[in-house]
Amino acid sequence: MEAEAQRAPVGPSTRSFVRFDTAVLALTNARVIDGTGAAPRENHTVVIRDGRIASMGPTASTAVPAGALTVDMAGKTLMPGLVMVHEHLYYPVGAGTYANLTESFSRLYLAGGVTSMRTGGNMNGFAELLVAKAIARGEKPGPFIDATAPYLEGPGMGFNQVVALRDTSDAKALVSYWAAQGATSFKAYMNISRDELRVAAREAHARGLKITGHLCSVTYREAADAGIDDLEHGFFAMNDFVPNKKPDICVGRGGAATASMAQLDPNSADVQALFRYLIEKKVAVTSTLTIFETFTPGRPLPAGLDVLLPQLREEYERRHAATARNTQSPYLKAFAKGMAFERAFVKAGGTLIVGTDPTGGGGLVPGFSNQRALELLVEAGFSPLEAIRIGTLNGATYLGRGALTGSLEVGKLADLVVINGNPAVTIGDVRKVEWVFRQGVGYDPAAMIQSVRGKAGLW
Repeated sequence: MEAEAQRAPVGPSTRSFVRFDTAVLALTNARVIDGTGAAPRENHTVVIRDGRIASMGPTASTAVPAGALTVDMAGKTLMPGLVMVHEHLYYPVGAGTYANLTESFSRLYLAGGVTSMRTGGNMNGFAELLVAKAIARGEKPGPFIDATAPYLEGPGMGFNQVVALRDTSDAKALVSYWAAQGATSFKAYMNISRDELRVAAREAHARGLKITGHLCSVTYREAADAGIDDLEHGFFAMNDFVPNKKPDICVGRGGAATASMAQLDPNSADVQALFRYLIEKKVAVTSTLTIFETFTPGRPLPAGLDVLLPQLREEYERRHAATARNTQSPYLKAFAKGMAFERAFVKAGGTLIVGTDPTGGGGLVPGFSNQRALELLVEAGFSPLEAIRIGTLNGATYLGRGALTGSLEVGKLADLVVINGNPAVTIGDVRKVEWVFRQGVGYDPAAMIQSVRGKAGLW
């Protein structure tokens, strides 16, 4: 059982990426950001024993056990491993096709400081379920994976790797089948009907599982009524205020929703009423500002493009240049408005979690994009400590793993990141990842990144 897990197993193919693998480890003289939003604590020691945090406190008064491997963390920050909840193990390679990149992407996620993640939809059937199990056995390096089943989608999207639902009986059957195969989350997509969503949510909840959605045919309020647990893409996909919205019909594949949001005031009575309804129904919202940044003219090139196959990198660079020339892009206004909506939702009492969605037109590289997600939350108006909490404890709590991970507390799994800087002051320091610990085992990010440099897109 995961709740009883000790130090993570390390298999032969994983060993070359491991820097620390010992029963007792003391990280001394560190700055500690615990992930709860509390102020950093200076000159602290964290003792890790058999994969869990055994003790932590001021270095001057925290005993280091006899025989422990002691590592001086002076000038460095310890923070929880990132818990990201809209991730993918596939990438667009053209013509509506997505390549299965479970090998390279799982390494990149871990190298970027992600120790837990939920995949936000599955184009590859069993691949994600199998790699999650392989990582848990120590056969591959990577984060804990909450593996989402293939999309629950109606007719109309046209992906050649998604089977369309015909009716509610299909929704019920697919949830039943994939839950039995080991899927731990579900995702509704843009052409699902209200009734199909309701049945899928009921079937998932009956098994103790959650369902999220990137919606278009169903409004946010309708989804809350149907029992959805989470809504993807912040409020960019919100179609509650799209003029003449017809029930169960997706119009404009989300473009109409984004345009509608750009015209709204997040503090207006109607929007605030929707916020309250979502909060009352305990519906979380996932921020994916990284993907919308790639649609917005004038934004910088994403980091990490050098790990991609050269032709994939070049294709995205051409797309980025074309985006920069689009002076009529709706995202020139919508991107900032989307940030304002997320900030207003949290101010109203809503639960915001965060992911990156490395799909769209490409350009988002796992790990690098997760770090960028925190920077964008700060740009949206959250403090660095708030952004870190959204990217750690909020995600773990949503996934039902808050008692295990998401914050640095005695008794929790030793899922933490060593940062050569102070992200509580400068959020960009989250890019300075020195080591990543997952369940007490410390990994070398540079080695994992180098192992896939120029190859992501192959495997």
